Amino acid sequence: MRNLPHQRILGLALGLGLFFQTQAQSFEERKQQVSQALPLVDQLFKEYAEKNHFPGMSYGIVLDGKLIHAKGVGLANLDQNIPATTQSAFRIASMTKSLTAMAIVKLRDEGKLKMDDPVWKYVPEMKNQKYATKDSPTITVRNLLTHSAGFPEDNPWGDRQLGISEKEFTDFLKKGISFSTAVDTEYEYSNLGFALLGAIIKKVSGIAYQEYINQQILKPLGMNHTYWEYTKVPQKELALGYRWLDGKWIPQPLEHDGVYGAMGGLITTMEDYGKYVAFHQAAWPTSDASETGPIKRSSVREMQKPWQFNNLNANYQYQSGKKCAMVSAYGYGLRTSVDCDGRRMVGHSGGLPGFGSHWYILQDYGLGVISFANNTYSPMSYINIQILDTLLATTKLERYPIQPAKVLEERYVQLVDAVKDWGNAKSMKIFAVNFFDDYPMSILGKDTKNFQEKVGKVIKIHPINPQNKLRGSFVVEGEKGKCEISLTLSPETPALIQEYHFKLL
Repeated sequence: MRNLPHQRILGLALGLGLFFQTQAQSFEERKQQVSQALPLVDQLFKEYAEKNHFPGMSYGIVLDGKLIHAKGVGLANLDQNIPATTQSAFRIASMTKSLTAMAIVKLRDEGKLKMDDPVWKYVPEMKNQKYATKDSPTITVRNLLTHSAGFPEDNPWGDRQLGISEKEFTDFLKKGISFSTAVDTEYEYSNLGFALLGAIIKKVSGIAYQEYINQQILKPLGMNHTYWEYTKVPQKELALGYRWLDGKWIPQPLEHDGVYGAMGGLITTMEDYGKYVAFHQAAWPTSDASETGPIKRSSVREMQKPWQFNNLNANYQYQSGKKCAMVSAYGYGLRTSVDCDGRRMVGHSGGLPGFGSHWYILQDYGLGVISFANNTYSPMSYINIQILDTLLATTKLERYPIQPAKVLEERYVQLVDAVKDWGNAKSMKIFAVNFFDDYPMSILGKDTKNFQEKVGKVIKIHPINPQNKLRGSFVVEGEKGKCEISLTLSPETPALIQEYHFKLL
């Protein structure tokens, strides 16, 4: 390829089959891959339900923005012997939080509020609260979304507040809130924070948060079997809650809808909630596709972003026995984690007297799992993580491929020609202004010698392995050996090579 124009370099590479792009698997291919492991998924869920004394359970698997598998196990109602199915309506507790957060994000996108607005702008009773310290900043909407408002963790207490009235809530705020930390200094889980978000939705939209979420999120997603008040659920569809105590199931009373429903009041089916989780999953990978959801895909990704550090578990152990450090943070009504293998997960758990639930998606794999159970604080996160880990191990499902920019595909083939003889590199006009200052010709000359001696005549240029649209690496295979070449392009247009590394394999 030496001394040929750049266009001919590319043309020759294409003609010889040296340059090609990895083709992404189709949805049907990926679905078939996952479907082979679904009997094992069913077995694991069934065994887990029996081991943990769940009266009933419903679960589903989401792939590439679609609910591809869902089942019910056991009973939704013990007295009437009603089976749990994918159409059984379970109370999902704190899995409600992200819908409340989505409503806030939608109002923000419409210009009706700002994330860094003080909460007292919408809830006047919050203006004169006595913070934990005098140097504490004012609570913002974002603090409420990310559990950084300084409120004490309130799971046991908050679970019993679900049905309180607006007057009771206002009276509570007027009496003053007890703070555990200064605002915006620590993560501490707060149901109170999401009750306040519900009040903000009503103030800004002019309608109750339940109605706003119904109109702006549930209806557009086709979630027509999702409820706030349990008395509105058809009796044969409603899953009742239980607690396993002294060797038997004890019925748990269902609380009515109220102010605290914004933190955990939703009642939904697997078929309905699967649409919501699929919408979250469909925000990945980034694309040029038209927007079809109740909020923009970029806003969904903003919700999933790790806003508030939560935990580092250096000794996290998967159910398979594999040890893998895990770091976690909180987004907007969502918990996000990254493990030692770089696997990104986002979702949320839910727990109330009588119920336990959880969902998780692996954003880079297009794979997710959802599960509901009607037993008090059922630990569904444990089985869901096991299911995801098992599916990846057994199906070898690949990550979504990163699509490189066309210019990166061009530069990587051009770079091969430069590596073979750096003497002509400056005339190629593919290098950024910094390149030859950072990579002296003496170093580049050694690379040429290594290439000629260790690699020899080029047989094959492997597909580029992009890290993003403008950075990647690839392998050049020669008659004698192989080398790996990596490059990073500059932000100018057209993008030029600003960084380069050569490594013999």
